[in-house]
Amino acid sequence: MKFETISMIGLGYIGLPTAAVFASRKKKVIGVDVNQHAVDTINKGDIHIVEPELDIVVNAAVKQGYLRATTTPEPADAFLVAVPTPFHTDENGQNHKADLSYIEAAAKSVAAVLQPGNLVVLESTSPVGATEQMAEWLAEARPDLTFPQTHGEASDIRIAHCPERVLPGHVIRELVENDRVIGGMTPKCAEAACALYQIVVEGECVATTARTAEMAKLTENSFRDVNIAFANELSTICHELDINVWELIALANRHPRVNILTPGAGVGGHCIAVDPWFIVDACPEQAKIIRAAREVNDAKPQWVLGRVKEALEYYHQQHPDAKRSDLTVACLGVAFKPDIDDLRESPALGIAKEIGKLGCKLQVVEPNIETLPKGLEGDNVTLATFDETMAQADVVCVLVKHKPFIAQKKAVSGKETVIDAVGLLG
Repeated sequence: MKFETISMIGLGYIGLPTAAVFASRKKKVIGVDVNQHAVDTINKGDIHIVEPELDIVVNAAVKQGYLRATTTPEPADAFLVAVPTPFHTDENGQNHKADLSYIEAAAKSVAAVLQPGNLVVLESTSPVGATEQMAEWLAEARPDLTFPQTHGEASDIRIAHCPERVLPGHVIRELVENDRVIGGMTPKCAEAACALYQIVVEGECVATTARTAEMAKLTENSFRDVNIAFANELSTICHELDINVWELIALANRHPRVNILTPGAGVGGHCIAVDPWFIVDACPEQAKIIRAAREVNDAKPQWVLGRVKEALEYYHQQHPDAKRSDLTVACLGVAFKPDIDDLRESPALGIAKEIGKLGCKLQVVEPNIETLPKGLEGDNVTLATFDETMAQADVVCVLVKHKPFIAQKKAVSGKETVIDAVGLLG
């Protein structure tokens, strides 16, 4: 199949870099997003997210006429869907169910412009069966076309699932270099999707079924989640035993077959913090280790918050006349990981919100945002500079290991009370 025009549905942290990479290969790319600000920003050759090198690639693609953005889908040869799949609370009060409403909305919007021979790829992180569900929504909207679930290899429309597996901060490079798992609803669907991604991917495009591709993404992130949970649990044990967890991990990792990951304030982002729950939801009786890891990582922010409360209480013991409102707690970082501006499922942001409820003043230091995020607005909360915080804070809570903080760790270490959740000080 030839792909001259590609439509990217969703221009966020995955969609925009993917669109830009295809455009850099001189393919006509139509980006679609419901956010008018994002559309306008991209069409000016700028970007609305933080990701190294992305601004250069987008600017060049827009100026050369290979990339433009709009709010309404237009005809194309292939449609790539990269929209959120957050949690929602079901009728039984379970809040770890996948909300597929964004995928449904994207499918219905794309359906209006589908033509025979088109390829539709779901890139969104999603539970097993989501690609088939998307195909059903497309078929309902376009009864004049045939789809793989009813017509197999003879279908008018090819449908596949191709999850991204990239590291924020390295997305542009990894979109090109990493192997891609490509799951088709039929072998020809997989073949078509492989042909599409081979335009940009230098790694191997490995064909499989849609369900297996969905499960592969969930498995990869669950594996990482389990390993992070081990590190996070180890950090709480070391706290009780008065052992430096960072030194301990460095020593243990000298074993030739041991590679313990780094503890943190929890696990955030729209993949690792979400994907394991999709497996647990599908197979609750079987997914015991996966569930336990999720519970450990979900509990870590509360543990960090407990250390902040202890620090405040200790301060009051030393200064009985001090009012809680006179004390200042600084949170260094609220993104879900270093050197990005993505706040989705961020444990650091959750911790900061809870600290803001403790009656103290809260200073948020986040070098990658310009305004306080939703949920942090309040008379006692300010977006501060690093220098302001070092001069004013009574308690410093290090939640994200951003490069600017690493460069200033000597100043952080000079503060009397530091809660280091990420090993900034070692």
